[in-house]
Amino acid sequence: MSVTILTKEDLQQFKIELIADLLKLFSSQVPAKKKWLKSYEVREMLGISRGTLQNMRQNKTLNPSLIGGLLFYDYDEIVKLMSSKK
Repeated sequence: MSVTILTKEDLQQFKIELIADLLKLFSSQVPAKKKWLKSYEVREMLGISRGTLQNMRQNKTLNPSLIGGLLFYDYDEIVKLMSSKK
């Protein structure tokens, strides 16, 4: 029966490899950025109410696309709006 001695450097290397593997695993599970968002996603993203979102549509701050009775908002347009309001 052989005995293997672990050193502090061995544990340090194991930690680095473990963290790299975990980061790779979790980054592959992150959903890709969506091009089109539904109204509830836009409200959550901007932290606004339904009425505020409706006002933004009416005054042409946001221009959604109507597809099959649902409104979809362009993600890039929302990001531009947010960066212009900083």
